[in-house]
Amino acid sequence: MGRTLAAVEVLSSRVLLRPADLDRSIRFYGEALGLRIYREYGTGPSRGVVYFIGGGFLELSGAEGPDPADGKLSLWLQVPDIAAAHRAIVAAGVPVDDPPRRMPWGLDEMWVHDPDGVPIVVVEVPEDHPLRRRA
Repeated sequence: MGRTLAAVEVLSSRVLLRPADLDRSIRFYGEALGLRIYREYGTGPSRGVVYFIGGGFLELSGAEGPDPADGKLSLWLQVPDIAAAHRAIVAAGVPVDDPPRRMPWGLDEMWVHDPDGVPIVVVEVPEDHPLRRRA
């Protein structure tokens, strides 16, 4: 770990939780804790709510990612250039679980994991994606 590598430039981040009971967690974070909503998306069991948590976000999602270690927690790191992030991550010797690709919801994503198996999704938001605009 003593060598210097090209850094991955992170623009924003969030903690992504996949709770056992999405409605119960939405009530807890939204009503009991009173977190303000940043955005909501989807419908049914795959819907989600993203809350402000100070300098970051907490996202509750019913959607499943690619086989997370425990299925409940992952990190979301937004980068300006996923290809550059991919090169830097590979150069650092980090195994890539799922290489960069455009997902059906329009984001460019790549999945890696930390040494303890915590899944990390590295995301580039394309110029024309609705996440670029906040109403």
